[in-house]
Amino acid sequence: MYSSRSIRIRWWAGICAFFLVIILLVTSASAASTTRPFIPRISATPQQVTGDPDGVIPDDETLSPFDMSQPAIVNLDPELRAALQDATIDAEADGIIIVVTSGWRSKAYQQRLLNEAIATYGSLEEALKWVKTPDDSTHVSGDAVDIGFTDADYWMIENGYEYGLCQTYANEIWHFELAVEPGQSCPVPLTDATARVK
Repeated sequence: MYSSRSIRIRWWAGICAFFLVIILLVTSASAASTTRPFIPRISATPQQVTGDPDGVIPDDETLSPFDMSQPAIVNLDPELRAALQDATIDAEADGIIIVVTSGWRSKAYQQRLLNEAIATYGSLEEALKWVKTPDDSTHVSGDAVDIGFTDADYWMIENGYEYGLCQTYANEIWHFELAVEPGQSCPVPLTDATARVK
């Protein structure tokens, strides 16, 4: 027979063991879950998209990668947008704010940008180092995003490969595309947009 003291000790030991198991289960579940908050990947309805229909983001403005009211964000390739949003969350944990300075663009808007670049650089040949034609632009296809600010550019250059995002051109530290599987090394950036083989 057990003494009453022995029974009390066993009872308390059982209670402690029960709570220890509960704590271990909760801790292991937390460790197994992602540290990234859940953000639903939803599609915007046409009524919710109220931004510039050509994807224009004025020079003095930026967009959040989560702003689903803007065609510049909504019309990005969904995988690119999701990778950018994941990177944005993780960058913020490092004290870096990622904003979009240019995303999806209509063909008409891309042509306007090309015309402006020709006026700025003096020739089509020089302009094409910075702005692709509407038929060749990865912005028009929704496969490229320009981000800011400079600290975010360098954060993405260093960490973007974890999301499959890579700097495409050496002369544009802000231009990123999905180029690799997440975690793979990014290729060396091309010299400029004229070096791209379509």
